[in-house]
Amino acid sequence: MTRICIYGAGSIGCYLGGRLLAAGADTRFVGRPAAGAALREHGLIVTHYDGRRWTVPPGSIAFATEPEGAAGADLVLLTVKSGGTAAAAAELAPVLGATATVVSFQNGIGNGDILRAALKQTVLDGMVPFNVVNPAPGQFHQASQGDLALQASPPGQPDLSAFAQAGLPLLRHAEMAPVQWAKLLLNLNNAVNALADRPLREELSQRDYRRCLALAQREALGLLRQAGIVPAKLTPLPASWLPMLLGLPDAIFARLAKRMLAIDPQARSSMSDDLAAARATEIDWINGEIVRLAGRLGTSAPVNARLCALIRAAEKTHPRPRWTADALLAELEAAAG
Repeated sequence: MTRICIYGAGSIGCYLGGRLLAAGADTRFVGRPAAGAALREHGLIVTHYDGRRWTVPPGSIAFATEPEGAAGADLVLLTVKSGGTAAAAAELAPVLGATATVVSFQNGIGNGDILRAALKQTVLDGMVPFNVVNPAPGQFHQASQGDLALQASPPGQPDLSAFAQAGLPLLRHAEMAPVQWAKLLLNLNNAVNALADRPLREELSQRDYRRCLALAQREALGLLRQAGIVPAKLTPLPASWLPMLLGLPDAIFARLAKRMLAIDPQARSSMSDDLAAARATEIDWINGEIVRLAGRLGTSAPVNARLCALIRAAEKTHPRPRWTADALLAELEAAAG
């Protein structure tokens, strides 16, 4: 049986690990002491927006707080925040066996390259398309839809049958960069949602918030065209059509974008959750990726740069500001010139 380690037991890591463990996979966790204490007390309750539920008792959960907890793993699912990738690689390098495989299930574009530069083991890029919320200690809820994506590898390397047994489809891609850029285009909403300080469905139901996202996406799409990057199609519409869809009146958008609004009513972006918990966000690995791409092309990305600045300011402001749709739109339109 494949020995799986979840390295970075946050919301995504605990959800994936909980699904795998509930299906009988040999799964262990490495994370912060507070996360371990919660699982030891409450176990794991993993739920899906379609009503499915899985429960793992505390005694069935192997949790470590030190990197040595990953020793002996055949497959490591790395789910730490992007800012912790280099540190995680340095921690894993001395403890992993030569035949282990590491999968980066993280936001952003360059985490796989950081891991490959630091590790001798096989590193695969992955993508988690859905949102996971943590409503109570030990409880992790998939609040939106989508299938996991993973870079293709030679057959049998590694053995991924545990995902199928857990009901977690894996879409394999020969090239992950187009998939990662497509996911990043959708993740540009994380900053808008965090500044709005509203549930995702409520935020996306308001046209002016969607127009904020459209400004950020339109700017990003222009830069991707300049760079010769064609994002994958992760939604029923091509990525290039998304800004137009977002700008439609509310009633028309609600009819045409049912899948985009298929979100648990209380779900918020991980960036919003980070601000609420006074944690550093991943803004530099989401909107910041667009700013860096613009720099490599010798130009600028004023809308995404402004969103970065607003989030960084919010990280230092308690209580955080709650931007209305019209005020945020005016701010971003002014940045765009």
